[in-house]
Amino acid sequence: MKFIALARSVCAHHPALREITGPLQVRYFQHDFVPRDPKTKPIKYKYPLYYDPYGPRPPPSEKIIELAERIAALPPEERSQIGSALGYKLKHPKLQPISTEGMDLGSQGGEAAAGAAKVEEKKEKTAFDVKLEKFDAAAKIKVIKEVRAFTNLGLKEAKDLVEKVPCVLKQGVTKDEANGIIEKIKAAGGVAVME
Repeated sequence: MKFIALARSVCAHHPALREITGPLQVRYFQHDFVPRDPKTKPIKYKYPLYYDPYGPRPPPSEKIIELAERIAALPPEERSQIGSALGYKLKHPKLQPISTEGMDLGSQGGEAAAGAAKVEEKKEKTAFDVKLEKFDAAAKIKVIKEVRAFTNLGLKEAKDLVEKVPCVLKQGVTKDEANGIIEKIKAAGGVAVME
């Protein structure tokens, strides 16, 4: 309230300032505000089944309806040629195939993924996983020590890993390295396999 009184007094003493700022108006409340009755239920709006950003459209003309009926009556071979013929007649640019090189398409890879799978099958497997199948209960400590030696895990992590048998001990190793790990586990009293 003090600020408003100060502003009015400044405007009264300086008429040029009044022209710049205009009359100062303060609305303490909105005169058109009507409080909502707390007992009334909220308004339920009817939403359309699907969103149409262009709003309602006029019905198609008779020519369009007749054309749609003629297209529907065509045999499937001729119907499949409509898209390319319309594209040529309307001079639409041809769609270029999109390169999927370097993209992970997952299970939806299509022909490109099938071709890549064939190439991978031809290649000889170079990376192997070493999996601990089982171990002798008396040799548990020796197996944990061996696991710590080639995995750089702490004592607790190695113990937890060994207790989760069957589990993968090391991934992506060469065949020679995998055979060496399997021999060390076998010597310690465990059974490991190469996958």
